[in-house]
Amino acid sequence: MRLNSLAFRLFATAVASTMLILPVAGLIIYSVYRQEVEENFDERLRQILTIVHADSIDGAEQEPLTPGQAGEPLFLIENSGWYWQIKPLPGTTGQTKSSTSLGSFVLPSPYEEGIQPDLQGIRWLDAVGPLNQKLRLAETIEVFGNDPNAPQYSILVAGPLDWLDARVAGFGTQLAVALTLAGVALVAVTLVQVRFGLLPLRAIENGLAAIRSGKATRLEGDLPAEIEPLQQELNALIQSNEEVIERARTQVGNLAHALKTPLAVITNEARDDPSPLAQKVAEQAKVMRDQISHYLDRARMAASAGSLVRVTEVLPVAEALQRALERIYRDKNIAIYLDCPELARFQGERHDLEEMLGNLLDNACKWAHASVRFEVRVKRPEGRGSVPRLIVTIEDDGPGLTPEQRQRIGKRGIRLDETKPGSGLGLSIVSDLAHSYRGTLELKESRYGGLLARLELPAP
Repeated sequence: MRLNSLAFRLFATAVASTMLILPVAGLIIYSVYRQEVEENFDERLRQILTIVHADSIDGAEQEPLTPGQAGEPLFLIENSGWYWQIKPLPGTTGQTKSSTSLGSFVLPSPYEEGIQPDLQGIRWLDAVGPLNQKLRLAETIEVFGNDPNAPQYSILVAGPLDWLDARVAGFGTQLAVALTLAGVALVAVTLVQVRFGLLPLRAIENGLAAIRSGKATRLEGDLPAEIEPLQQELNALIQSNEEVIERARTQVGNLAHALKTPLAVITNEARDDPSPLAQKVAEQAKVMRDQISHYLDRARMAASAGSLVRVTEVLPVAEALQRALERIYRDKNIAIYLDCPELARFQGERHDLEEMLGNLLDNACKWAHASVRFEVRVKRPEGRGSVPRLIVTIEDDGPGLTPEQRQRIGKRGIRLDETKPGSGLGLSIVSDLAHSYRGTLELKESRYGGLLARLELPAP
């Protein structure tokens, strides 16, 4: 999964969303749960306070009575965290009473701390109790009589906040584990979803690769409705490309037939006339015929190079040229050593490949003393976006060329040795053909002493 791929973008977006949403959802759930636990805890304190208050004033006249357990046995266990306390407020003489669990410790009064009561007349305060326990206090004020100087007592109960915190913390741990597992599951599901959702794009990639390699001529297969228009447009583009190529070939053929016949007539008439003018006409007619053949070949090459689906196997072409040239140059006893993998392919027309390889091999055999090395390799793509290349190397053990001669030899019609047969067009044709296929022709010094021709062409 590459960093600049759609799969990575979709996956990273989903992971980022999951990492953002799940913690926020966890905090909301945790807050709601804590609030609910605190409300339940306060409700329990409120109920116990109501019981303690009722027991302490039932039958009392000027001073609260000692209440019972109020339904909480922990009031009898020392420092249990659950306490009740009845204390006279300033200005009232009386005895402070407390649960067995509180011992001699005196809890602070929310009333004396200036805490305002809620709608039910209960004051709440978080304080520290015996052994530095964190406590939640609930207090109500009881006044005996209507006299402004009537005795007033603080009746409060306390519960341990540690219990509340422990319960909330336990829920938080379970929630974190659950959300973590959910996050991992969502990430895994997202990965599968991205892979499955982008499979049609992989099918398109494989289909286009099959077209470029010559295994198919159209993009086939059932694709999702969102991608089907792309499939149709690609097939239409391929069809249009083939039609353009076919029209170009037809026009090239028509032009060749239209021009060759008049030139043949002119040449034949000029040959029958021994005058200097006729000889000049015949000479120029031959030049015109060569030029027409050259540019018609270039037009045909340009049309062929635009094709997406024409692929040629290299080994059969190379073996046929090897056999033919060894027979042609059997008087020189030239040996052509061929090294070509069976899977080597050229993305282009067969006769164009024959033209290029034939010219290079013929040139090498003309100048070689005894042997010609013919090697074909496929250069694999080095990165995403690059394409494979076909590397053809032809070397001979002849006299070779100087750097200045190598620069001149590729120019059209130039021959370095007039004693050798040829027109001087071979390397020029090869160079034109290679460039029409977006390839290159490079001439170097061979390790065997002669000339090295390195031809780079497109491969499917």
